[in-house]
Amino acid sequence: MSPFDRQALIDFVHAEARMLDEQRFEDWLALFTDDGHYWMPLAPGQTDPRLHTSLLYEDKLLLRVRVERLAGARTFSQQPRSRCHHLLQQPTVESADDAAGRYAVRSAFHYVETRLDTQTLFAGWATHDLVVIDGALRIQQKRVDLVNCDAAFGNINLFM
Repeated sequence: MSPFDRQALIDFVHAEARMLDEQRFEDWLALFTDDGHYWMPLAPGQTDPRLHTSLLYEDKLLLRVRVERLAGARTFSQQPRSRCHHLLQQPTVESADDAAGRYAVRSAFHYVETRLDTQTLFAGWATHDLVVIDGALRIQQKRVDLVNCDAAFGNINLFM
């Protein structure tokens, strides 16, 4: 297992955001480990997704269901489809364990989701817990902390 340099970790986060912006959801889903999770806490500083309610805490199976729903011709709530745009601050490598092949990368973001005449802006921080599997980086957990995570939200249709 070869260590990944700082730039490779940053490039991974940028490539992941671009996949979402380009609606390449199958490619995006393939970035997750089989036991991977996508977590969006409901409260600032939340430390455990299982003991507290979250906005989202989805394993790869639930992520697959959402991706298939987004691709479905009978998903009338997505006709026309939602679109999104990520604007990322320069990601920072928070931790790196080359020997174990484990990394944590954090980035502040502005995320815009739009459908028809409605445009919604979200701001927050994403933390990617990455692991090396077969020489490639994979997402073990993506945690999305919204600035206003405890606010009332309408539907969030895509992925931040």
